[in-house]
Amino acid sequence: MTEPDSAQLYKRLLNRMVVHYSRLLLAVWIIVPLALIIYIEAEQDPLRLYEDHPFHVVAITLAILLSGFISFVSWRSYLASGEPMLRWITLGFLGFSIVYAPHGFLTHTAHTNPWLFLLYGPASRVVMALCFFVAIWKTGHIADTVTQRSRGWLPALFIFLLIDLLVALLAHSDWRGDLWLRLSMEVMSISLYMFSALWVLFSRRHNALMLLYAVAMFWFAQSSLSFILGLPWNHQWWLAHLIFAGGFLLLSHGVVQVFLTTGSFSKIYTQTELLEQVLKEKAQADAAMEKLQQANSQLEHLASTDSLTGVANRREFMQRTEQEIARVLRNNNDLCLLSMDLDHFKKVNDKYGHQVGDEVLKSVISVCEQVLRPGDLLGRVGGEEFAVLLPETEFSQARGVAERLRSAIEAHQTHSNDVTVQCTVSIGLAEFDAKQDSLKELLKKSDDQLYQAKHNGRNRVEPQ
Repeated sequence: MTEPDSAQLYKRLLNRMVVHYSRLLLAVWIIVPLALIIYIEAEQDPLRLYEDHPFHVVAITLAILLSGFISFVSWRSYLASGEPMLRWITLGFLGFSIVYAPHGFLTHTAHTNPWLFLLYGPASRVVMALCFFVAIWKTGHIADTVTQRSRGWLPALFIFLLIDLLVALLAHSDWRGDLWLRLSMEVMSISLYMFSALWVLFSRRHNALMLLYAVAMFWFAQSSLSFILGLPWNHQWWLAHLIFAGGFLLLSHGVVQVFLTTGSFSKIYTQTELLEQVLKEKAQADAAMEKLQQANSQLEHLASTDSLTGVANRREFMQRTEQEIARVLRNNNDLCLLSMDLDHFKKVNDKYGHQVGDEVLKSVISVCEQVLRPGDLLGRVGGEEFAVLLPETEFSQARGVAERLRSAIEAHQTHSNDVTVQCTVSIGLAEFDAKQDSLKELLKKSDDQLYQAKHNGRNRVEPQ
C-alpha cells in the first residue's frame, strides 16, 4: 500500500470513528434524563418532600416569562422567513405559556383543590406536544405568504384560553379525582414527543438544529414519564420539572440560532454541508468569473475587429501602429506600411449588390491572410480600403510583400450568387523614417503613394 493510499485509509477510519462517537454522544444526551429518573425512583425517600409554594410560584413565573420571550423570538423568525415549522413552534411556546400559567398562579390551591393545581401542567404539555408534532409535519413545506403570516394568531389565542377554561371546569367536575385523566394526557404527550423525535431521526434530517429539536422532544417525553411516576412535591416530581426545563432550554437555544443565522430550522447546515455549500458556491463563482472573462474577451475582440471581415478595425490598427512606432524609436527597427484600395469596387456593388460586394471583401481578406506573415497586421480602415503594417521589414522586402498581394488578388476570383467577380488592387508603400516621421506623416506618405498608383493606371504598387 502506497503512502497516499494509507493516508486516505487512515482519514476514512478516523472519520468513521468520529461519526460513531458523535452518534454515541447523541445517544448519551438522549438517555441522561432516563438515567436520572431511574436513579431517583430507586433511591428517593417517599416520606421526604420539598413543598415550597413561593419557590414554585417564582420558578413557574420565570418559566412563563422565558416561554413568552422565546415565543416572540420564534414569531419574529417566522415573520422573516415564513417557514411553517416556525409558525407551529411559536404556537407551541405560546400555547404552553398560556395554558401552563395557571399551574403557578393556583399553587395555593394545592391542598384545597389539588386537581385545579395539577391538571394545567399535563394540559400545557399536550398542547405543546401537539404543536411541535405539527411543526415536524410542516418541515420542508414552502414558505407561507406575507398575508398568511399575519393570520390565525387570534383564533389560536382564543383556543388556548378556552383550554384553560376547560381544565378549570374539569378540575371542579366529578372527573377531577380520576387518575386516568392526568395519566392519559401525559401518555398523549409522551406519544407525540416520541413520534416527533423519531420522525426527525429516521427522516435523516440531521442538521445541527433538527438534531437539537429531536433531543428536546426526547427530554420532553421523559419529563412526562417522570411526572407519571412522581407525586406532588416529591423528588421525582421536581426532577420532572428539571428535565422539562432542560428540554425547553435546548429548544430555546435552537430558536435563538434560527433567529441569528439562516432563519430556518430545516435549512441550517452542518460543517460538512456548509463546506460543500461553500465549495459549490465557489465553483459557481469561478464559472461565472470565467464566463465574464470570456464575455470581456469577446467584447474586446468585437471592439477591436471589423465585424464583416474579422481583421483589425481602424481604431485598433492605428493603436497598434502607434505601439510599433514607439518600439521602432526604442530599438531602431525597420517598419513599413501598405495602403490598399480595391479598384473600381463601387461598380461591383452597383452591378451585383452589396451582398456580393461583402463576399468579395471577405474573399480578398482571406487571400491577403494567406500571403502575409504571422507578424504582419492587416486592418480595414475604410469601405474597400485596407492597410498592412509590416514590422521589422525594410523597404525592398515590403515591396516584395506588396507585389505578392497585388498578384494574388488579381489572380483570385470570388464566386457568389451565381456570379464570378475578379478584382485588382492598388497599393501605396511607405517606409517609416525615425528621424522625421510620425504616425500622421507615415499615413500621409502611404496614402500619397496609393493615390499615385491609382493615377498611374491602378493594379500596381507605388513607388515602383
